[in-house]
Amino acid sequence: MSTQPTVVLLREGTDTSQGNPQLLSNISACLAVSQTLSSTLGPRGMDKLIVNERGDAQITNDGATILKLLDIVHPAARTLVDIARAQDAEVGDGTTSVVLLAAQLLKEVRGYIEEGVSPHIIMKGFRKASQLAAEHVKAIQISVDKSDPEHFRSLLLKIASTSMSSKLIHSEKPFFSKMVVDAVQCLDQDDLDESLIGVKKIPGGGMQDSLLIQGVAFKKTFTYAGAEQQPKSFKNPLILSLNVELELKAEKDNAEVRVEAVSDYQAIVDAEWEIIYRKLEAIEKTGAKVVLSKLPIGDLATQWFADRDIFCAGRVPAGDLRRVCQAVGGSIQSTCSDITRDDLGACGSFEEIQIGGERYNIFEECPKAKTCTLILRGGAEQFIEEVERSLHDAIMVVKRAIRNGDVVAGGGAVEMDVSAHIRKHALSIPGKQQLIMTAFAKALEIIPRQICDNAGLDSTDILNKLRMRHATGDRWCGVDVDGADGVRDNMEAFVWEPPLVKLNAFSSATEAACLILSVDETVRNPQSEAPNSGPRAPPGTAQRALRGRGRGIPRR
Repeated sequence: MSTQPTVVLLREGTDTSQGNPQLLSNISACLAVSQTLSSTLGPRGMDKLIVNERGDAQITNDGATILKLLDIVHPAARTLVDIARAQDAEVGDGTTSVVLLAAQLLKEVRGYIEEGVSPHIIMKGFRKASQLAAEHVKAIQISVDKSDPEHFRSLLLKIASTSMSSKLIHSEKPFFSKMVVDAVQCLDQDDLDESLIGVKKIPGGGMQDSLLIQGVAFKKTFTYAGAEQQPKSFKNPLILSLNVELELKAEKDNAEVRVEAVSDYQAIVDAEWEIIYRKLEAIEKTGAKVVLSKLPIGDLATQWFADRDIFCAGRVPAGDLRRVCQAVGGSIQSTCSDITRDDLGACGSFEEIQIGGERYNIFEECPKAKTCTLILRGGAEQFIEEVERSLHDAIMVVKRAIRNGDVVAGGGAVEMDVSAHIRKHALSIPGKQQLIMTAFAKALEIIPRQICDNAGLDSTDILNKLRMRHATGDRWCGVDVDGADGVRDNMEAFVWEPPLVKLNAFSSATEAACLILSVDETVRNPQSEAPNSGPRAPPGTAQRALRGRGRGIPRR
């Protein structure tokens, strides 16, 4: 009797695991990630201190930031990192919620997987429930009247302060909400490009010393000696932005110039000086009083400008120069010849001032100002970085609210209402789908439950109250972490959020859960287990490297 030959398909050492145990292991990995994040949710959420391999510490409670800083290696758990990142890029807020929801969906159906229910039945139920959830949110959202600017502005302030209520800066909500709304409102309202809001961080001072500049501010660049003789303040100056190097260039190391006489060498040197003077005179003729360049401006040019009362700054970061052009008009020039008045920008006032330990160049009263700069102050550097992350979330949420103009109540109200709606609908469906949709409805309750747990409230008691209130049609009833009762109408309490935060969170969490449920086998290449092995060098590299030693001296 002949035995079957063994077929070797994969390289030796390849790790394969498959079937239900693999699926359950993936679910456990996702739950481990969500447990790390769960304590950061809501207005009483805790912060995480994360130290990287270089010893740099960061304090944050932003879900996307924590997952980015944690070096997660489990392939299935990385899916949660991706959805948090997508939520952050798309909406800016709700990153912790989306991870908790995805993990809770998996937790609710783990029992069914163990009992042998096909993952495809579960996925079908989840997708149907997610669709119902999205339709219900769109049905209950409240549209806001944009015709009254004052009323609309007060709405934006409330949305910004809701976004900040779970952050480190919640004690200064009124101050920062006003700053965020002012910043977003000075952008072009059709485009709303948040990258045009510059953020500069200056350690020292208190949070209240932070300020919003309706224009552009950037840190004083590296300058040569003559810079101190330049004027530091102008009214209505013309501004020229360049991508030109104004420096006497040393000859390249490997260049060779053969000259017959000393006068020939002098002619070369004179030509170099002639070139730079021609550039400087062309710049002066334009009438510009402030000259900015991406490339260096050398000591000769700096002194030349100082003698003619012109301010110059070289090595200006590309992002700052772009924002200057957006604010003052004009365009970045790559040559000094043929510059017309249309190529120059203008602003009401330019000055260089001291803020904390740094000097800043500030352009204000810009005619085309569709940009602004937030200058953040605070004690510790990690603290200012967390303030920046919190403001980014608030800016994104306010931007979405201006775009869409709809609101829903926060604090777990939407999740409870959608949960009640899906439970009710599930009763009309026969078969296993009913169980799956009920599991989805139960998973949504993780958000209000976790908010209660983090605030030290009795979550079971409060969830029962919420279920009762939602069953009687009180759809905006959510968790109240301050009151004695623990529940309140969050629409009246002005805990407002754009519905996009919820819609995106529901759909992303469902997609991530379905993705993890659809994987039943993991094949790990042994090479991927080696730490940072990197791509292999092509054959013969070592010999060529040795041959190149000694710069042409033959090896004995």
